[in-house]
Amino acid sequence: MNLHNTLTGRVEPFAPEAPPDVRMYVCGPTVYARAHIGNFRTFVATDLLRRALRYKGYRVNEVMNLTDVEDRIIRFAADAGQDLAGFTAPHAQAFEEDMAALHMERPEVMPKATAHVPEMVDLVARLIERGHTYSADGSVYFRIASFPDYGKLSRLDVSGIKAGARVDNDRYEKEDARDFVLWKLKSDEPAWAQWDAPFGKGRPGWHLECSAMGMKYLGETFDLHAGGVDLIFPHHENEIAQSTCGTGKPFVRHWMHVEHLRIEDETMSKSKGNTFTLPEIAARGHHMDAVRYLLSAGHYRKTLNFTWEGLHQAAAALDKIRGFARRLAEVEHEGAVDGAAEAMARKADEAFDAALGDDLNTPEALAAVHGMVNDGNALLAGGAMTRGSAAVLLKQLEVMNGVFAVLLPVEDRLSAEEQSLFDGRQEARRQRDFARADALRQQLEALGVLIEDTPKGARWRRKG
Repeated sequence: MNLHNTLTGRVEPFAPEAPPDVRMYVCGPTVYARAHIGNFRTFVATDLLRRALRYKGYRVNEVMNLTDVEDRIIRFAADAGQDLAGFTAPHAQAFEEDMAALHMERPEVMPKATAHVPEMVDLVARLIERGHTYSADGSVYFRIASFPDYGKLSRLDVSGIKAGARVDNDRYEKEDARDFVLWKLKSDEPAWAQWDAPFGKGRPGWHLECSAMGMKYLGETFDLHAGGVDLIFPHHENEIAQSTCGTGKPFVRHWMHVEHLRIEDETMSKSKGNTFTLPEIAARGHHMDAVRYLLSAGHYRKTLNFTWEGLHQAAAALDKIRGFARRLAEVEHEGAVDGAAEAMARKADEAFDAALGDDLNTPEALAAVHGMVNDGNALLAGGAMTRGSAAVLLKQLEVMNGVFAVLLPVEDRLSAEEQSLFDGRQEARRQRDFARADALRQQLEALGVLIEDTPKGARWRRKG
């Protein structure tokens, strides 16, 4: 599998240290609020990568952290009159609920930063011992001049960095690159946000957290580190510096970064009111399967424009694929596998495999799906499809669904109210009371249930 490596700046063969095992780290959410659709652009992309690697025959051991201590969390928790655990727990739970709604596979390990402070203290101690730090005002800082390779991930020119200039903030621009804080002395912060350490009571800097947790679960050098492009600098640059200097070993073999999401051709910002959460999108009548499809339909290294019209189109595309799957399942004509069906499945499989191997090219992979759907629908329309042929195409669709997760119809049941309306419509049609039947159809549509009348009777499905 070829995958772009941010460190080298080129698409290159992905080469884990001990194939088929892949040790993968993804920077997870900072749980001070509910994650928004921009966050999930990255998380869906890394879920697609995880699934694609498994499709290619790898065994993936993924770690995704939950940052539950940093500047904003402490401030917001204090304002709310809560401690860290009480404030962050609902947001962490909401993130897991949203992951499930988008059919994301749960990583093997989802560690919380506050549960791994001893590992962070140990890493700072090693950096102090190796001469990569200094203390100022009670805090411990990493001296970036002690690491000649600093800036290689982000292509940062460090020649103009002023020696001894330091920064306590977790986030800053390249132009402000300075020695970053490893361990913060914050005497004005609550006691529940401080830990004992040999170098003083305080708390870890944000950048320290991922290094300590990644190395704990994946080893001092691991195969793959992923996240959004906004994390390249300073977060991932600082991770490399502190980890490499703390162990004397390379930190990560391959770096994968996901581009930004725009909303209706605008950047996301709270001031614009377009940082939508999944519940807010659902409240507008959209299904999360369509959201996942839309987020999957753009290449991860290109900016993706999220539009409401695009979400409707994603739902329609899903309906087409799922409708094809349903029709395959209903084929009754007995007979051997048709050569045309085998050729369709093989063609689709080859195109799908090549697309995923070409830097996780999900748009081309979806094109392979739709190509098979179009060809298969033509075969169905000709009335020549056999059960054997249908089974071959459905199996291929199931393989593809292993990566995209939302291509096949989901088993569902009508609620008592919906079933009553559906049955009432059926009865109205039998009595040829078409006005009442149409009224009941409209009521079902208002509840998100669409009706399709076929020669074999009425079928229903949820709105995409």
